[in-house]
Amino acid sequence: MGYEFSARDIDYLTTPTGRDALAAAASRPLTPATLLRDLDVLRRECGDHTAAVVETVQLRRRAETKLADAAHWLLTDDALQQATPTVVARYRARRLAGRPVHDVTCSIGAELAALHRECPVVLGSDLDRLRLAMAAHNLADAPNVALVRADALRPCSRDTVVLADPARRAGGRRTHDPARLQPPLAPLLAAYRDRDLVVKCAPGLDFDRFAPRRPGTHPLSERAGRGPDGYEGLSWDGEVEVISLDGAVREACLWSSGLTDGGVRRRATVLSGDGTFWTLTDTEPDEIPERSPGEWIVDPDGAVVRAGLVRHYAAKYGLWQLDPRIAYLTGDAVPAGVRGFRVLERLEFREKALRAELHRRHCGPLEILIRGVDIDPDALRRRIKPRGDTPHTVVLTRIGRTATAFVCETPAAR
Repeated sequence: MGYEFSARDIDYLTTPTGRDALAAAASRPLTPATLLRDLDVLRRECGDHTAAVVETVQLRRRAETKLADAAHWLLTDDALQQATPTVVARYRARRLAGRPVHDVTCSIGAELAALHRECPVVLGSDLDRLRLAMAAHNLADAPNVALVRADALRPCSRDTVVLADPARRAGGRRTHDPARLQPPLAPLLAAYRDRDLVVKCAPGLDFDRFAPRRPGTHPLSERAGRGPDGYEGLSWDGEVEVISLDGAVREACLWSSGLTDGGVRRRATVLSGDGTFWTLTDTEPDEIPERSPGEWIVDPDGAVVRAGLVRHYAAKYGLWQLDPRIAYLTGDAVPAGVRGFRVLERLEFREKALRAELHRRHCGPLEILIRGVDIDPDALRRRIKPRGDTPHTVVLTRIGRTATAFVCETPAAR
């Protein structure tokens, strides 16, 4: 839990005096080693606003790798944690380019900052007065953005695309239960059942349990959200997009059918920090051969795996699966820009045999990748006790009913 800002804090931080105080605090290290000394100095200038000033400067520093222009923003700890990275927000805004958009959970304005560059009219709303005040400061130079205090479950706009980002914390912990999001997913979808809708979600939601909607019904059946299971009756007939950024899966996004290409139900989008990206959808071919393991093992990007598009990815790059139930792929070449593992030895997994093989190869630094086998890689590494100087990677997985170990070269970055 971070510092709890008050309306008085916001009023102070947005005055010339507050801006001077922020500049003074930003010039200080504010590290654990210097914090007490820094606070003594800052209290003489900031008085009882010191905590708000120091928290703002520290949040801005944390936000630098996530949000563009963070050096001038007002934030809270929770808002920063949930804020969409600027690279992802700008990608999404480009998909919505030219459309009026209403962000019904706008918080401090991370999505609005991207949308106002691409969309003619942008409306942001939130129930939290303090976050709205922060958003007003953060978006002061965006004349096409309007802000209003409103409940996301009570529509207050029309003729706009609706964008929502339900809070994914319940009782101080992250939740993957759609009924415990704030606002809960079922009533959110119901509130905008006749609108073009985009909903940002945690990638950990089980989208396979979102039943396809029957023609002539709205996105939720009458039983949606009832019963002990948060997925009860939940349905979605649009697109589920899973997005990764620099190799880490960041979010999933629901796009209503009016906002996606015809027939697309699943999409994986792989973004780089410079804004470049590639996408893969379930409308692309997924026919792949059944063959013995090839020279290389490829671990697809997490967005591809979470979106259920492993076979589509394999078909696109001439790869095939080690096992139809496992996401590892294999082939005789590695797609450009992807980390592949060249197989040196394949053996049925027995710890003693694997240890002997790695010692024979003078294994030193050891990376262990595991799918489909219930083994702690750190504990296994300690038991193997690699003592050489040659890096290796072990890919431990299951082929059919057999636990199999592939001893591989540890690849350099490609």
